[in-house]
Amino acid sequence: MENQNYIMREITPLSERDCFYIADRRKTEFTYPIHCHAEYELNFTEHASGVRRVVGDSTEIIGDYDLVLITGKELEHVWEQHECTSKEIREITIQFSSNLFFKDFINKSQFDSIRRMLERAQCGLSFPMQAIMKVYNWLDKLASEEQGFYAVMNFLRILYELSLYEDAKVLSSSSFAKIETFADSRRVQRVQKYVAEHYQENIRLNTLADMVGMTPVAFSRFFRLRTGKTLSDYIIDIRIGFASRLLVDSVMSIAEICYECGFNNLSNFNRMFKRKKGCAPKEFRENYRKKKLVV
Repeated sequence: MENQNYIMREITPLSERDCFYIADRRKTEFTYPIHCHAEYELNFTEHASGVRRVVGDSTEIIGDYDLVLITGKELEHVWEQHECTSKEIREITIQFSSNLFFKDFINKSQFDSIRRMLERAQCGLSFPMQAIMKVYNWLDKLASEEQGFYAVMNFLRILYELSLYEDAKVLSSSSFAKIETFADSRRVQRVQKYVAEHYQENIRLNTLADMVGMTPVAFSRFFRLRTGKTLSDYIIDIRIGFASRLLVDSVMSIAEICYECGFNNLSNFNRMFKRKKGCAPKEFRENYRKKKLVV
């Protein structure tokens, strides 16, 4: 049973005649509820240390500077006041349509890094401080740029510079964000596709190794090298992501969700979930629903 009516879908002010919409706000607190929208969003916050940022099933307490790109249309996100005491918060929000980069344009080789960044940002991307400092002055001046053409050029410059930081951190799990993400390696892709289709079942290392024609030891090493995760961690992350989505979207019991997502032991599920998400499944569900607005 679906229960999604408590998620707010934002109607943004972006006009079809504009390349992007920008809001530069000075504020003392964050009050907007958790929401999602079809438009892409680049969100910068300054002097907001202690704010809790939620993107999909990722929850983090941010520092004085935070810069996040979100391109997932169904990816819920919110910045909550939490422990922030600053009265001089600045927030710059830039929303733009996926149509800004029409198909043939974004596929040109000069836009390779931007295209890859936009794809990764379907799960939310958090940029390192070095990247924030690189684009800070351009962001600072973007809202006051009176010439629309130059504003667009400067915005593209910001996106390009950010796209060069491959250490930008992916926030939400792909299974929660309902996004299929695959590695460059075809062998790893086969395994990832298999895991996505069979995560509810008992997945054996030998089965996956045979699938790509490798020994279990060689495959384990190869998989970790290509994905940055052990196979067991990868499978657990996929299962936890699907479980998080069911906790938010359904009224299934935690025990039902546990077995639905491939865990065969409730205490093990609770322990794994808390290790990955920092809270128990019940707490995750309650915290998420407190942030929703019925519309």
